[in-house]
Amino acid sequence: MNIYDFDAQLLNGKTISLQEFKNKTIIVVNTASKCGLTPQYEGLERLYQKYKDQNLVILGFPCNQFGNQESGTSKDIESFCQVNYGVTFPIFDKIEVNGPQAHPLFKYLKSTLKGTLGNRIKWNFTKFVIDKNGQPIKRFAPITKPEKMENLIQEII
Repeated sequence: MNIYDFDAQLLNGKTISLQEFKNKTIIVVNTASKCGLTPQYEGLERLYQKYKDQNLVILGFPCNQFGNQESGTSKDIESFCQVNYGVTFPIFDKIEVNGPQAHPLFKYLKSTLKGTLGNRIKWNFTKFVIDKNGQPIKRFAPITKPEKMENLIQEII
């Protein structure tokens, strides 16, 4: 099993296979618009712009499970990301990352790379790095700034 076994719905409602990102280094991150960590969008976008031509892609998954910090609609989320942070990497439809309704992708990522809370996501902006073969290789805590992931990205890209 790998990340390519999953589908996800973009903010525009289109469902895509993560197979579309085959042979790319991927960062999967659960996001929120009203979180103290929301400025990480800026760092994520910088990483994306710097390495997208070397096959890095960032996949943002808005989630409202932590302090009701992503309560907006898909249009609200899209507008917020573009207007405030100039986000150009793919943002998906709002999902759950913990509990019985958790998106299958996050169930897989959490079971493969456990965090300090075991199989749970601690908060918004938990980041998973996936190699070009679709295998999760490292999990980063919500407070880890995107630029702290750059050395790993350079090693595996």
